Amino acid sequence: MLMNDFVVRFAGEGGQGVVTSAEGLAQASTQVGYHALTYATFPSQILGGPTWTQARICTEPILSSGDQVDVLVAFNEEAYETHAEEVREGGVIIYNADDFTMTDPRSFGLAVDTLARSTGNNRAANMVVIGALAQLVHMPQEYLEDFVEARFRRGRDNDDEIISSNIEAMHLGRQNAAESGFVLGDLAPPNPPDYQQLMLKGNEAIALGATHAGVQFYAGYPISPATTILLWMERNLVGEGKFAYQVSSEIEAITAILGAGYAGKKAMTATAGPGVSLMSEGLGLAWMAEIPLVVVDVQRGGPATGLPTKTEQSDLMGCLFPAHGDVRMPIIAPGSVEECFFGAVHAINWAERYQGPVILMSEMSMAERVQNIRKPDLSKVPVEDRLTYEGGNGYHRYSGNELSPMPLPGGPGAYVANGSEHDEMGDTTHLPSRHIQMTERRFGKLKLLEEENYESDNTGASIALMPWGGSKGPVREAYDALREEGVDIAWYYTMFLHPIPPKLRDELRAKELVIVPELNYQGQWANILRFHRVASTPITQYTGLPFKVSDLVSKVKEIMAEQKEEARA
Repeated sequence: MLMNDFVVRFAGEGGQGVVTSAEGLAQASTQVGYHALTYATFPSQILGGPTWTQARICTEPILSSGDQVDVLVAFNEEAYETHAEEVREGGVIIYNADDFTMTDPRSFGLAVDTLARSTGNNRAANMVVIGALAQLVHMPQEYLEDFVEARFRRGRDNDDEIISSNIEAMHLGRQNAAESGFVLGDLAPPNPPDYQQLMLKGNEAIALGATHAGVQFYAGYPISPATTILLWMERNLVGEGKFAYQVSSEIEAITAILGAGYAGKKAMTATAGPGVSLMSEGLGLAWMAEIPLVVVDVQRGGPATGLPTKTEQSDLMGCLFPAHGDVRMPIIAPGSVEECFFGAVHAINWAERYQGPVILMSEMSMAERVQNIRKPDLSKVPVEDRLTYEGGNGYHRYSGNELSPMPLPGGPGAYVANGSEHDEMGDTTHLPSRHIQMTERRFGKLKLLEEENYESDNTGASIALMPWGGSKGPVREAYDALREEGVDIAWYYTMFLHPIPPKLRDELRAKELVIVPELNYQGQWANILRFHRVASTPITQYTGLPFKVSDLVSKVKEIMAEQKEEARA
């Protein structure tokens, strides 16, 4: 049997190689032209606790981590008991024979640690597993050996020894899998794309996008699942005019980038929901004083400490309205690793364009997801800089109801960046006329961010499906499945949530119903669409895990049937 799709779940205890095994399989596959996507979920303690990662290998671009598991690799007995029911009919279970034994007829044992030690490399256990998996789908050995060579050839004296032991470990895994008698089929040959690719995680893509957009100043506090952006910036945001550092709190982070933005620098921080709460006052000041900056919110389960290492889309209301008073933040919410790069570029550009704060919303499922993406052509990704004042003194920074050039400290046009309501110079005022003028000015500038950038398909249908953020992939896969079944439904998507593209808003208003799958309890994006006079209803999930495509297909059909019944009544 020829297989175009191969889904493997690795489950065990944190520190057992669960994540490295999945990412190694994905990297080996993409290196020869397959598409790959991983999803990782783990507990919030530093070491240990139940962890699992899913890797999906495919001959075509991938939208989700996959519903049905072809192979479960159980590193301990708890992992088997927890995940065995997820294995599809005809699937295989590989269990760690060094840890436990079992009699499931779908399974065979693999003494991963013992086999790794026999090679002289105690750290090659994940290569034993990858070798066994490759044998189950008859993936050629040369694919794996090319991967090992590329991964471990670093100019060290013992490179040959390391490479040899890892290849030996793969052979041992293959041999044991072959002796088990289990075979899933033949993985179809790769169909390499005709463009260069990168293998990235979502947080890495955000950091790269911000760097391309010219970020100069980064201040951050470690918080799951945003910490890796801080670590990336500390390693890479170096050189003249660039600065990255770890602060003592999220309050210090927001005030630091406020100062940098005021001083003319492109400034950014990244946090999660609890950090956004602490940044509320600073975001309000940036809105009031018209200071460009970007805050990345890598969402996790909440509220309070909540689920620090699980995925959710429950911060939308808090990010759109993060401060007291009349505030409505620009929101960009990418839906894939590739969009994380472009979303970060847009976020920096937006902050510079309208001179104010922008929130880029990601989520844990994308932050830790490894995915192959098309390498961006940077020559086609424009970068914007703020309009700065270059005239003489006597300038009124806040004059009028439209955007005005921003003076830089030390140059002409000195003004007060005031958190109190202010006049055209920035001096505090309580005059009603000034408050009206400045409020209308702050909201009016949002029109500068309106773009007609959105996806649509089968737009003649009266019912539409519209996800947001990281739910895009599974929802699109569900949409494609529905269309293949002949279901008449439209597709809409944009990562620009506020301001929403005006033409998109008008198209959505014309629909009888817009179905909005989202990972929160309250149906937050569906509620916001109703604010825009769109007839919308949510499909909500709040398990800390992404949607399953099959669940979405069933639920969409159910809602559409209910809509037809109501129309007949």
